[in-house]
Amino acid sequence: MNIILPLFVLLALAGLAVLAALVLIRNVLYVSPPNQVLIFSGASPRTTPEGRKVGYRIIKGGRTLRIPLLESVDSLDLSNMIIELQIKGAYSRGGIPLNVLGIANIKVPGEEPLIHNTIERFLGKSRAEIMEVARETLEGNLRGVLSSLTPEQVNMDKEAFSGRLTEEAEHDLSNLGLVLDTLKIQNVTDDVGYLDSIGRTRSAEVRRNAQIAESLAKAQTAEQKWRNTMEAELGKLDAQLQVAIADNQRRVSDAQTKRGAMIAEQQGEVQAMIAQTSGEIQMQDARIEQVRLQLEADVIQPAEAQCMQQEQLAKAGAARITQQGLATAQVLKNLAITYRATGTTGREVMLMQKLVPTMKQILGSMNDMRVDRLTVIGGGNAGGDASLANKLVSTSEQIKAATGIDVPKLIQERFGGAEPTPGMLPAPLPKR
Repeated sequence: MNIILPLFVLLALAGLAVLAALVLIRNVLYVSPPNQVLIFSGASPRTTPEGRKVGYRIIKGGRTLRIPLLESVDSLDLSNMIIELQIKGAYSRGGIPLNVLGIANIKVPGEEPLIHNTIERFLGKSRAEIMEVARETLEGNLRGVLSSLTPEQVNMDKEAFSGRLTEEAEHDLSNLGLVLDTLKIQNVTDDVGYLDSIGRTRSAEVRRNAQIAESLAKAQTAEQKWRNTMEAELGKLDAQLQVAIADNQRRVSDAQTKRGAMIAEQQGEVQAMIAQTSGEIQMQDARIEQVRLQLEADVIQPAEAQCMQQEQLAKAGAARITQQGLATAQVLKNLAITYRATGTTGREVMLMQKLVPTMKQILGSMNDMRVDRLTVIGGGNAGGDASLANKLVSTSEQIKAATGIDVPKLIQERFGGAEPTPGMLPAPLPKR
């Protein structure tokens, strides 16, 4: 019994100690959910990354211990705040009052440095107060934007109106430490019926445009119909044209084929005639060669042989005559030497030897003979010298008649002396 009582006291004290510890922890340990920011004020000043000196620290989505007696804890809700915007009689550009109904979503920023503006302006204020400040700010921005836009611009392009309003409001809300998530314009009306007249005008324009579009569609349909009809007719004409072209090509091809056949036939006939003519030409060439060979054998070769024979005979005769002439010339030369050596006696003897037979012939043919030249060899006794002279004269005349060589003239030109004058007697030979 004495042991159990001290043990029970110890357990009670331990329980009290644990309970005191739990109460203490509960008072100094703070846990922040993700949609809430805890601000621990009273700590020593610190410098933020932006260079701002603050005397508090921020916990978002975590836990930390509060320094007892030195720090106080406040919280800011980060959840979304929906603000309805309703403005009546806001004048637009042109002096037309408009009624605008919109909705905005704002929240407290959970990141630095915007949260510092929020802490400075809204720490300790309720969400209703924060929403009121935000609504008044947005309404002021809305009235400012409306004053720069015409009713047509506001009514026709609400997206552009919302975008411009968002740009104007974000700057003011950032200075307040609030974030504008979305801003939508739901409705725009007026009390003077201006937008209705715009709508009616627009409706009239739409109806007019619809009628114009309908008329254009009908016209395009009719035009397309006639265009299709035209293309169909053109297609038919094109098909007929293609058929005609194909028919013409077929005819041209047939004509070309027939022409080729006729040309080939004519060429065949011409080739046959050429071949026949070539054969005849070859046959005539063979016949010409045969005739040429026959003529050469029958006429040319015998003629050439006869010509060569006559040539040889002529050469032989000429050689004989030449030799005879040379011999006669030698004889006459010797006779002349002898004649000169004998003087006048030899001349007379020779002349008398030649004169007697000549006179006989002259007398026998006196009736029909014309004497062109008469040479009288006179003086001396008839004998051997006279006979030699007569032979010399006779031989000289024969040589002259046969060869045309005048022997006495040749002798005289070679040995000198006067040529006897025709019809005159030579000078008497000197006496010994």
